[in-house]
Formats: sequence, structure tokens, C-alpha cells
Amino acid sequence: MTAVSDAQDTRQLRRVALSGLLGTAVEFYDFLVYGTVAALVFGDLFFPAASPAAGTVAAFGTFAAGYVARPLGGLVFGHFGDRLGRKSMMLMTMVLMGVGSFLIGLLPTYDAIGVWAPILLVLLRVVQGIAIGGEWGGATLMVAEHAGSRPRGRWTSLTQLGAPLGTVLSTAVVTLVGTLPDDQFRTWGWRVPFLLSLVLLGAGLYVRLKVTESPLFRAVKEQRTAARLPLLDVLRRPRAVLLAACVGIGPFVAQSLLTSFMVSYAVGQGFSRTQVLTGVTLASCTALLVLPCAGALSDRFGRRPVVLAGAVLSAATAFPVFALVDSGSPGLLILALVLGHGVAQSTMYGPLGALLTEMFGTRVRYTGASLGYQTATLLGAGFSPLIAGSLLASYGGSGPVALLLAAGAAVTALTVWRVRETSRDRFGAEQNSDEPIPTEGVRQ
Repeated sequence: MTAVSDAQDTRQLRRVALSGLLGTAVEFYDFLVYGTVAALVFGDLFFPAASPAAGTVAAFGTFAAGYVARPLGGLVFGHFGDRLGRKSMMLMTMVLMGVGSFLIGLLPTYDAIGVWAPILLVLLRVVQGIAIGGEWGGATLMVAEHAGSRPRGRWTSLTQLGAPLGTVLSTAVVTLVGTLPDDQFRTWGWRVPFLLSLVLLGAGLYVRLKVTESPLFRAVKEQRTAARLPLLDVLRRPRAVLLAACVGIGPFVAQSLLTSFMVSYAVGQGFSRTQVLTGVTLASCTALLVLPCAGALSDRFGRRPVVLAGAVLSAATAFPVFALVDSGSPGLLILALVLGHGVAQSTMYGPLGALLTEMFGTRVRYTGASLGYQTATLLGAGFSPLIAGSLLASYGGSGPVALLLAAGAAVTALTVWRVRETSRDRFGAEQNSDEPIPTEGVRQ
């Protein structure tokens, strides 16, 4: 490769990484703003017949519906991404997410249209889930496949930054509109973050349209070795998908409990909305620093040691984190969120993009990585707030919720021992073979 072509490839990689970062940030903004608003007002606006506790559980049940749809999105977009191309699927997921979120901002409440309000809310939440289910796999593997032999942990961690950046954007906007008087926030203020989705959609599409298709996928098409049914190829050897899903459970349990659930829990403990959202924002800003460091460390020391270190730290700090929140001190609340979410969760999450994409060959990478990742989000994040809310209502204390957080981290720690180290594997045309799915991502 000449110096000129190498420089051109590096510029394209930077553009792809920026596209992945912005696109994923937009999608996570749309997806996570629901969780924040649901914790604050959706129980009363869309489920008013329920008691306050039951209304919160119902709102988080709708929150879970988006996670249930995410594996479906991973399968649909993964199939066509492995058959037709990565770029076109990434454009479709972004449009679907932006339009779905915008429509939530226009949705009438229960007082206006009765039972149709929660029904339409669930449907739009499913649309969000399908969109984000296809987004992560496409964005992450596009970066990984453009990176080639370059440090994949560092480059794919830039896509991982989309989650905390989306959290920062969503909590900042909700914090801003949350300064409105309560009656105005409940009447129209909560709609503003959803309506802003169209602005973010335009910015994301502008960048994403400029990227080129993955060079590894182009090689697959040129060799005419694209999988006809990628899902069947993946499921012939399901062990890699199962391991990928279990490795991701810990980061997503921590993410959901220390963001969406924590907003509801901390407000119930007497903190103001502004205090809690400020804590979430600062934790997410910390994650913006920790994630690329974790990705870079995984290039140097391996994916497994870094993920394991994050999992052990998350399990060890689970009970102290909730004890800090229960103290009633705003400063200790911020410390708890920074430690649990900004540091421990981000250390687990940073290398995840590289690890999961390295576990599958080019022919089925979109399907395999998406299915593993989105199954992890469903099991780890989709039901955690609902389970935590039920535990809190049943036992009245944070101990069982802390145990849930520690258990998720333990699943990741135990599973990562069964995954072979992949950071030194070659990542190129040799993975375009006709074998259904490589076993290099599974420790024998």
C-alpha cells in the first residue's frame, strides 16, 4: 500500500468513525430520552389509572418494549446488511429512529385519546427498538472493517462513545426543560426533547451520507460469497452468539440501573430532578473519557482483561453505589453515578464493540454481532428497570437492586473466561471464506 493510499484510507476511517459516533449518539439520544422522561412523567400521563408505583412499573414496561424489539431490528438489518451492504442499512436505521421519536413528541396523552395513548406509545417505542437494534452493529463493524489491522479497540470505542454522548445530550435537554414549572413540563415541556430529534437526524444523515461502503464487504460482493441466509449460518454454531450476549449483560444492567432507573429512584429518595440529571450528565461525561481509554488498553493488554476488570469493579461497587445514593447527599449521589456508570460500566463497555465484531466472519458479522449485542441489551437493560422497580416495591430498600447490579457484572466476569482473546487476530479478506461462522472468537 502506498503512502498516498494509506493516508486516504486513514481519512476515510476517520470519517467513518465520526459517522458512527454521531449516528450512534443520535440514536441513543432518541432511545434514552424516553427512559428519562418515562421516569419523570409517563406514569401519570399515559397510565393515570394506576397507583404511582404501578404507573412507574407500567412506564418502565413500555421502556422494556423497546428493548424487546432490538433483537428483531438486529436480525432484520443484520440480514440485509450482510446481503446488500452496511451503509444503506445505517441510513435506514437513523431515519426510522428520528421519525419514531418525533412522533412520540406529538403523541396525545391518556386524557386526550384514552387507551390509544399507551397503545401508540408502545408501538412507537417498538419502532425505536427496531431502529437502534440495527444501528449499533452496522456502525461498529463499519469502523472495525475500515480499521483493518489498525488498533480496532481504540477506533471502535469511538462508536461506543455514542451511548454516553447520547445520554449527555438527552439529560441536558431534559434538565433544561425540567426547569420549567411542573405544570408546563407535564403539559408540553416533555415533548421538546423528542421534537428535537429531527434536527439531530438532519445532522447525522449529512455526515453518514459521505462515508463509503466497508472494504471487506465489497470484497465479499466481488467474490460472490455473501451469505444467502446469514441467520441460519450463525445459528449453525450458536455458541459465539450466546457468549457474546452473556458478555454484554453486565454493561447493560449497569447502564439501565444507573441511568433510567436511577432517575426515578433518586427522585423518590428526595433528590430534585435537576440534581439527579446533573449527576447522570457528569457520569456520562466521565464515560466519554474512560471509554476510549478502555478501548486503547484492550489493544495493548487484550479485550478479556479489560472487560474483566470492569466487571469486577462493577460488582465490588454495587452496594457502595446505592449506599451513597441512600445517604441523601447530592455530592455523594454524583460520586456514586461517576463511579458506577462513568468508570466501572464504561470499562466493561469500551472494548465490547471490538470484541463482538471480532467473534464473527465478514459474511455474517452484521447478523452475528447485532444478534449477540441486542440479546445482551434485552436481557441486561430491557428488563432491569422493571425488575428493579418491582424489587423496590416489594422490599422497600435498595439492597436487592444492588444485588441485581452485582449479579449482572458477575455474569460478564464468568462469561469472559470462555471467550478467546481476539485482539491479535488478523482482520481482513481471509475472513471472507464460505465457512458458516468462524470459531476463532470462542475459547475452546
